Amino acid sequence: MTEQDARTAVRAAIGQVAPDIDTDGLDGQARLRQDLELDSLDFLALLETLAKATGVDTPESDYGQVATVEGLINYIAARG
Repeated sequence: MTEQDARTAVRAAIGQVAPDIDTDGLDGQARLRQDLELDSLDFLALLETLAKATGVDTPESDYGQVATVEGLINYIAARG
């Protein structure tokens, strides 16, 4: 999967899980839980939505790699 495909998938998933977030103006360094204020259920829903859309499962041991928007995009791009 290309980085652009991953970026599109991540933005779409964030838009589904947290529709009040402006996905067009997302800062790549924004932390999903702290800056975007996703609670633990929203975070898990985001990862599940991405898994369905991209086929990329994120084990709990990799959560540190997907803590930011850019980290999540890079993770999906590398594994998708």
